Amino acid sequence: MLRSTRALATVAAALALVSACNSASRSSVGGGSGATGNSRGVTVDSIKVGGIVSMTSASGYSKKDTDLGARARYMRANAEGGINGRRIDYLGAEDDGQDPAKNMAAARKLVQQDKVFAVSPMSSVTFSGADFLEQEKVPTFGWGTLPSFCGPKYIYGFNGCLVPSPGGTLNQTWPEGIGRLLGGARGKSVAIIANDSDAGKFGIRTFQQGFAGAGFDVAYAKASVPATAVPSDWSAYVKEILESNDGKAPDAVVSVMQTPNNIGLFTALKRSGYRGLLTDPTDYDPGLLAKDATRQALDGVHVLLQFQPFESTDPQMARFKADVKAAAGGKDVPLSMHTLTGYMSADLFVSIAQKAGKELTVESFQAAAQTYSDSGTLVGDRAEPKGQKDSFGCGALVQLRNGAYEVSVPFACRQPIPFA
Repeated sequence: MLRSTRALATVAAALALVSACNSASRSSVGGGSGATGNSRGVTVDSIKVGGIVSMTSASGYSKKDTDLGARARYMRANAEGGINGRRIDYLGAEDDGQDPAKNMAAARKLVQQDKVFAVSPMSSVTFSGADFLEQEKVPTFGWGTLPSFCGPKYIYGFNGCLVPSPGGTLNQTWPEGIGRLLGGARGKSVAIIANDSDAGKFGIRTFQQGFAGAGFDVAYAKASVPATAVPSDWSAYVKEILESNDGKAPDAVVSVMQTPNNIGLFTALKRSGYRGLLTDPTDYDPGLLAKDATRQALDGVHVLLQFQPFESTDPQMARFKADVKAAAGGKDVPLSMHTLTGYMSADLFVSIAQKAGKELTVESFQAAAQTYSDSGTLVGDRAEPKGQKDSFGCGALVQLRNGAYEVSVPFACRQPIPFA
């Protein structure tokens, strides 16, 4: 959320800094083409873009494949002639280590030192640089799982806004998909658990309303797991969950956490004898199947996707795979949701920039975004600025079974519900 108040001295300093940066970066596109406005990072024949990605983290969890996905999309765009004749100069992604201070530092570096036109992708559980990027009017693209992707003018989720403010809408792919797997939501209970972080608390709030709206009894909803370290003992969490449904176990356990936490929680639940449905939004990654312990911990888990599954026969999925292979030097590499996050973040940026025309400035880009729409993408139908308030409403569920992912609920676009 954008901060609404500051001390007067801070305002004066910030305004002076922004003014200095803008005066240094404002010029006519193409050096005399007649365009006016903020054209930072744009030259006659190139557009400079960078990314911010959690390549490393204290828990060992990594989103590094996001960088490869973005690189793959930019490579194809350049091979097809660039954006209205300009080559995309992708600088790669800065590693924020899931550290708020590093996220802010990365945003400042990309804008003030590298002078990028856009930040795409931005993929992390922290986005402390959001206010800065918005103030500097830097078009920024990523996975809309954080509040900062919902509301600001210059920040876009590749699948829309997934953490809306009141007045927005909730994507119902997950609740309706789980309802389908359980034979209906009526009379069924769910337990929702998340990390004790801003993202976790927002996740609890949104999914609690979403599952209740689909007809489930939400027996448990807590953002209680430490965000800085994976617990070594899950027994207290398991006990609470297994007694949450009037002393009984819920029909489904919904984890809004990352892989290391999910492995620990799901393993503990299985060892306790839990036989209900397990589901999360992060563990769709063939790389996870390389280790026996990980594969066993996640076996049977249904994973939420907000894009076409890799198992899809859609021609666009085939093109995505070919693009990633080309970016990987002709090698077949494991695909993950992070790969597609980077790819689709880059794809939305490329698509809007193409619509903005030859005279590319931040102003012309924003004008193009105000009327942008397309259909049939790997994330369904897209539209801006709708996506800065609502999700695109599409998704699927896959299940890991016997060492392989299978589509358990096919990709479809569902009617969202109002968020209160």
